Amino acid sequence: MASVDVEIREGVAIATIDNPPVNPLSAPIRQALLAAVEKVQADASLKGLVIAAKGRAFIAGADITEFGKPPIFPHLRDVIVKIEASAKPVVAAIHGTCFGGGLELTLACHARLLGPGAKLALPEVKLGLLPGGGGTQRAPRLMGADKAVNFMTSGEPLSAEKAVAAGLGEGPVEGDLVAAAIAKVQALAAGTLPAPISAGPGKLAEPGAREAFEAAATALAKRVKTEPQVANIVALTRAAFDQPFAEALAEERKLFLQLVEDPRSKALRHAFFAEREAARIPGLPPGTKPREVKRVAVIGAGTMGGGIAMSFANAGIPVTLIETGQEALTNGLARVEKNYDTSVKRGSLTPEAKAKRMGLIEGKVGLEAAAGSDLVIEAVFEELELKKKIFAELDKIAPGALLASNTSYLDIDAMAAATSRPGDMLGMHFFSPANVMKLLEVVRAKETSPEAVATAMELGRRLGKVSVVAGVCYGFIGNRILARRTQATERLLLEGALPHEVDAALVAFGFRMGPCAMGDLAGLDISWRVRKATGQKALIADALCEAGRLGQKTGKGYYLYPEGAREGVPDPEVQALIERLSAEQGITRRKISQEEITERLVFPMINEGARILEEGIAFRPGDIDMVWLHGYNWPAWRGGPMHHADAVGLPYIAKRLAEFAKTTGDATLNPAPLLAQLAAEEKGFSSLKAA
Repeated sequence: MASVDVEIREGVAIATIDNPPVNPLSAPIRQALLAAVEKVQADASLKGLVIAAKGRAFIAGADITEFGKPPIFPHLRDVIVKIEASAKPVVAAIHGTCFGGGLELTLACHARLLGPGAKLALPEVKLGLLPGGGGTQRAPRLMGADKAVNFMTSGEPLSAEKAVAAGLGEGPVEGDLVAAAIAKVQALAAGTLPAPISAGPGKLAEPGAREAFEAAATALAKRVKTEPQVANIVALTRAAFDQPFAEALAEERKLFLQLVEDPRSKALRHAFFAEREAARIPGLPPGTKPREVKRVAVIGAGTMGGGIAMSFANAGIPVTLIETGQEALTNGLARVEKNYDTSVKRGSLTPEAKAKRMGLIEGKVGLEAAAGSDLVIEAVFEELELKKKIFAELDKIAPGALLASNTSYLDIDAMAAATSRPGDMLGMHFFSPANVMKLLEVVRAKETSPEAVATAMELGRRLGKVSVVAGVCYGFIGNRILARRTQATERLLLEGALPHEVDAALVAFGFRMGPCAMGDLAGLDISWRVRKATGQKALIADALCEAGRLGQKTGKGYYLYPEGAREGVPDPEVQALIERLSAEQGITRRKISQEEITERLVFPMINEGARILEEGIAFRPGDIDMVWLHGYNWPAWRGGPMHHADAVGLPYIAKRLAEFAKTTGDATLNPAPLLAQLAAEEKGFSSLKAA
């Protein structure tokens, strides 16, 4: 049960929050804190109040279970006002995570003492919201407006040391933090209480403060265009200069409530909850526990294998990187070191940290080096027979180890059948570059044990990945849906669109790049090899590859890249090639609107997502959204393809898909049964629950 225990020590009240696991500010906690402040005010024998907490967190923020429900008194703002108005000192003893409303509450205190493990953040921006408890006004006065606006719009936590340097508190305090807070209360009670942060301009009045803020605001201009919460945080920080505190606070409340109803903010909140839900695996037997993984082996030291090895080293897990020959191994290790050197040069990694991580990666030649590993991940060429051969050998070399393939589309069941223990076999599909991209598709095969799935998901958490469970099918969740977009791109180009028009439609939708530019960046030959291996064709993309137009690496693909340019320009030769192929297919080209291009790219993806849910390849619509948000850079403010479908309305999508199927003659574009059923019932994918 959520509680706040109050005890008296040395004439000081200590209110200790106990609301496991992360002490959110639920209604009972707010009520108890308000009562504690009132008790201290009414009792002449008490010098002041310390706010502390049990567990690993101080206050992790608002109680997310209250989101979307009628507000319960007292509001956080009521507690903050009561603390700030206290005639006796109130000191926060912050020992762990202090996020969102928790940090805003402490900003009303007379002092904040930070323990060495404290982490402070205002992460509301990640939920499409803004700090709604006065944070947009108090943080700029305390930190400086330029630092505060970057702090609030990043949502990232500051360590205790950095938070102290930013002016958010005192410390870090070694030893007994509560005892130090009691001493601080006594010292403040014996002297003059500091004025509340809201009482004056604070650092806003410092020379150059306005100019520094405006420079920071200018740097945020690109995000302001698509993220209303960022625009509002910037506007409210500016209001801290221009308006009285009370007026700016009222504006903060107004803009917060507007964001609650903004579709883009709703999409970001959907993503927040879907990410947490993805970690829950329906159907695992009670008591299923992950295995201990102390050492990992990665087969293949190419770009993918090296990136996977870096992911484990970054998490402090020793890894053996294995190749068939010394030259390939040397090149692979050199590539890993070069990647770390780039991080050191950028300042995101210290030379000491680089040395430590490189020390965790041991290069070896021959599969025998996988012996003794707890997990072996294969990351070789996408050839099924080669992978089956490797796993048959690993079955004997590494008995007891989990066996995982990094394949992006091949049959895990077929690989598992090559071993004597299919229960230990699964897919762990990392996304490139593996040391950067957050997504991990954990592919459960027909006989994969619950323990193996739980182990892979727990490893994903340790690696800092967003892990999603998928079933076995061609391309799993992400690439199966991507194939639909690729087919739509080919068809649009043949019917009349040009590469830059297709790309422009998706960029306007919110993607960083369109499919043609992305293909050029990755290398068109990668998909070409896959198509040739599986007997598939893509008329235009194949013709480009046959002409030696492989993308940026050859200086030409869908676009021209003069003198090694990173951004392509339309090429008349490509237009001529596309028009010739259209004519050979008997297609009369026409002008296609941006709206139609977008719908014909996106709606078939949603349709395929519906089929994936029908087949049980994904547990939840939100899991599909996580794959596309974290693996393919779907615009976060659109929430993922399935959330976007609900926002558009399934009846309209079903109607348009039926029209696409009729005009193209492609029956697979007809609405999937699940989509058609939900549309007929006027429901959305959000109405579905995982089994």
